[in-house]
Amino acid sequence: MSLKDTIETEYKNALKSKDKTKISTYRLILSSIKDLDISNRSGPNKKDTDDDDIKKLLKKMVKQRAESIEIYKKNNRNDLLEVEQNEFEILTSFLPKQLSEEDTKKICEEIITKLGANSIKDMGKVMGALKQQYSDDLDFAKAGALLKQLLNK
Repeated sequence: MSLKDTIETEYKNALKSKDKTKISTYRLILSSIKDLDISNRSGPNKKDTDDDDIKKLLKKMVKQRAESIEIYKKNNRNDLLEVEQNEFEILTSFLPKQLSEEDTKKICEEIITKLGANSIKDMGKVMGALKQQYSDDLDFAKAGALLKQLLNK
């Protein structure tokens, strides 16, 4: 079953259970997928939308929610914070689990050693290698911060 089919099934289940939060979040996801379908079908590089495209879309949506959560926390907007956190949880349920900070640090150190990176100038090479090998498993915002620390020593 494709990721899109899974999301549609969850949407139907949410409709049956009348869970308003899930219904609105799934509608948001499905409309974004339809937009992605349309953009993929038009233009010079026509292609079908696959699970990788949907994962990228979901990651982008998760990142937006995480930024909003931080803003709402700073401004004590608990009403909006709760909505964003619920959407964040639903969105992340369709993505592979991210590695812990400890595991991320180990992987970063291994890649740095493997590539012989020794300064912040090598960060691009290290990030490229991380994206090739761990694109679904790492939170690259955390990895970037860790790399800055490790390469500035």
